[in-house]
Amino acid sequence: MNRSRQAALNAGAAVLTLVSGVIVLTEPAYSAEPSSNGHGASTHQQGGRDDTAVYAAARIQYSGAVAKDGSAGNVTASDVNWTPPPCWYAPYLGAKDFKKKMSAQIESAKNTPGMGGTAGTAIGEVQRHYEDDYGWTDTPGYKDYNVDKDGEGMFWAAVENPDEPDILKRSSCTELPFWVENGDTPPARYKEAVTPQILAALAYQRMQLPDTKVTLAPEATTKVNLPTWAWLDKAVFDEVQATASLDVPGFAIRATTTAKPVSLTLEPGTADAETFPASGECAINADGSIGKPYAKGDAGRTPPCGIRYLRSSGNGVFKLRATITWQISWAGTGGAGGDLPDGTFGTTQDVTVQEIQSVNR
Repeated sequence: MNRSRQAALNAGAAVLTLVSGVIVLTEPAYSAEPSSNGHGASTHQQGGRDDTAVYAAARIQYSGAVAKDGSAGNVTASDVNWTPPPCWYAPYLGAKDFKKKMSAQIESAKNTPGMGGTAGTAIGEVQRHYEDDYGWTDTPGYKDYNVDKDGEGMFWAAVENPDEPDILKRSSCTELPFWVENGDTPPARYKEAVTPQILAALAYQRMQLPDTKVTLAPEATTKVNLPTWAWLDKAVFDEVQATASLDVPGFAIRATTTAKPVSLTLEPGTADAETFPASGECAINADGSIGKPYAKGDAGRTPPCGIRYLRSSGNGVFKLRATITWQISWAGTGGAGGDLPDGTFGTTQDVTVQEIQSVNR
């Protein structure tokens, strides 16, 4: 990148930041409706702080097993180094609307106190970039904001992920808004341009997995040194899906992220306990269930999935935590697809453990 282009990008960032952050699509608004599977909601994400709704086309729609308010779901990725994209580029405005918006912001920035000197010169270069066909080696300029091509494409702009806590990462998509013809994909150098894979990661981030309450025998109250059987029927937990889609004129993509349960991990809530198996991880059975339901005559047997408490809970309870590990994959537009890191989600339930009472005769 040459110095002139770097200066223009810095100025562009100043333009976009100083005038209410309109181009960088931050602070998304959400609406939600109940989903058909009862696990989540249908949500719509829309960037920006403007009240004209002229950039509603840059909306990502979420459906299926997703958090109802459009925020992050309850999945924890097993890979601590994996994170959803902190920002991306998405369709923003058609040529005429973009000219109206951007030219007004540039004029406002030019008239902002302290924007003279180098900053003022750089803002002038941004203006030339969109008005006078002024470009750089890998960044073509535009004549009058491409208004003669209105309806044939859109300007794309940065979108910040509202669930990314690191502000530096969230604001790292610093390229000036760029033009993409309808039906075309963005130039390869815009690596953060939205793709089915990015949508899959965003669907993962918003996925809402069902609570995990295992069936116990004895139920809720057990005895010291008595094996407690634990199991989950297939009907209690099944694979869930979350979908993210983006549909604007000339550009429509989608991705569905699927989570499939593969194992159950039991944490007794006290160190004075044994788990079955010893690892505490109960594998999924061939029929999709986990563990084995207790049946009459099993009292003297070791459960394939369960716990033996070695002391009583006294006047309180032990917090048994049951965590499901989910194998997560995705499939998207154009046959794209692959694996995402396994996810986990667990819930706790109270278990009362009593001493076995002996009777003296």
